[in-house]
Amino acid sequence: MSDSEQRRRTGRLAPVRCFEEEEAIVREKAADCGMSVGQFMLSAALGRKTISKVDKHIINELRKLGGLQKHIFTESGGVLSKEFSQVLVDIREAIQRIAQKP
Repeated sequence: MSDSEQRRRTGRLAPVRCFEEEEAIVREKAADCGMSVGQFMLSAALGRKTISKVDKHIINELRKLGGLQKHIFTESGGVLSKEFSQVLVDIREAIQRIAQKP
């Protein structure tokens, strides 16, 4: 039996009162991350990083573009190497900005 199967969450936290607008925002963010509201709020309270499914998809697409860019650079024999290099740097920076956003 794995550690996660042996260790069960048995603690309970009281319901949280909030404004309807706040509730809508929290529910939307939880859904974006593919988490229940409780999981999302616990992760936020414990300072765990959450990332939306949309952001994960964008990061994966940017990584694919970076791979294609690198392939084109290799196939071109290094022509326009400065420009290809800058595009790869820009893609890497975009991935880092998306991954770092709160």
